[in-house]
Amino acid sequence: MSLVLVLQNAALRQCDLSALHTIIPPAPEYTFNDSVLRLPVSADFQLAESVQAQLLEQQIDFAIMPDQSFADLGLIISDMDSTLITIECVDEIAAGVGLQSQVAAITERSMRGEIDFEQSLRARVALLKGLPVTELQRVYENVLKLSPGAQWLLQQCHEYDVKFMLVSGGFTYFTERLQRQYGLDYTFANQLVVKNDALTGELAGRIIDAQAKADLLAEYRDKLGLDKLQVVAMGDGANDIPMLQAAGFGVAYHAKPKTQAATSISVRFGGLDTVRKWFR
Repeated sequence: MSLVLVLQNAALRQCDLSALHTIIPPAPEYTFNDSVLRLPVSADFQLAESVQAQLLEQQIDFAIMPDQSFADLGLIISDMDSTLITIECVDEIAAGVGLQSQVAAITERSMRGEIDFEQSLRARVALLKGLPVTELQRVYENVLKLSPGAQWLLQQCHEYDVKFMLVSGGFTYFTERLQRQYGLDYTFANQLVVKNDALTGELAGRIIDAQAKADLLAEYRDKLGLDKLQVVAMGDGANDIPMLQAAGFGVAYHAKPKTQAATSISVRFGGLDTVRKWFR
């Protein structure tokens, strides 16, 4: 399969692309309202670090990748917190008991890969003991928002019959509601234990950690009869790395440095519409 260098910026025509003069044709064809440029490149093509720096300085997202149509995909697997949605749900829940800063600090260390995910998750959930379930409802209805471009990406998945799986180290309370509201095909997350309408500070069932995410990708890729290049995975944290590396296209979305370093495609500046626009 041929390769392309894909450049993305909302005002790409106004950007300085002179450093790429050797591969830009005389009349380049911009797409998606002039926000995307796809340039055929050779199998051994590499972007010099100085050119990468120029592109990043102009907030241009770029990737060298197989030249593929979105219609050829079969499955997109996404993390939830700070990927499909803008918040970390457990941090916002903790605000209800005045522990947001304490919980957020643990979340940040976990997402950077400094501490074990399951250990950090159980520690954070334990701090929520006694919290009324109504606090979860407050977060979903008043705080949770989709990331920019997410709704269009989901619409494109429906239009092109690309299945969408939400697989989260967060909680089923949120993934199940997002599934109903936006017509997601599959969702997996961690189950909070509730007793007398309050959280017990415990979790039930299988923990959705880094390995579980990668395993679910492999399971549904096989169930749907897809090959590797028909699967996109996207996430921001260290616990997403095995899943991103198992996909044909692993996208680090506004990700921690460790996660960016583990993938070849990063969205640093754009929204989730950028994920759709990597493809024809």
